[in-house]
Amino acid sequence: MADFTAAELQGYKARLLARLAELDDRLHGIEDELMSHQSKDWEELATEREQDEVLTSMGTEGREELRGIFAALKRLTDGEYGYCVTCGEAISAERLEILPATPFCRHHAP
Repeated sequence: MADFTAAELQGYKARLLARLAELDDRLHGIEDELMSHQSKDWEELATEREQDEVLTSMGTEGREELRGIFAALKRLTDGEYGYCVTCGEAISAERLEILPATPFCRHHAP
């Protein structure tokens, strides 16, 4: 590991799992909202369609973040957490505090 103590790694894991739960709740809420639209009024239907596009976009972003969290949890399990997947160098603790799921050091961040 990138010189992290067991307690630090457990802290990162706890943060990742908490964010995972938040995203799961949010995505279920988005799904419920998308399924609830049944307006028969054309103006309301048009507004609902616009809202659906925003919700769909939020759902897509959320699913991408979920994939990143699952990948970070796998890196934790595999003993690879905290290392850049591009160059293999340690990711700074400061960067992981801000982006605990990041697989990249600051030099290789997209």
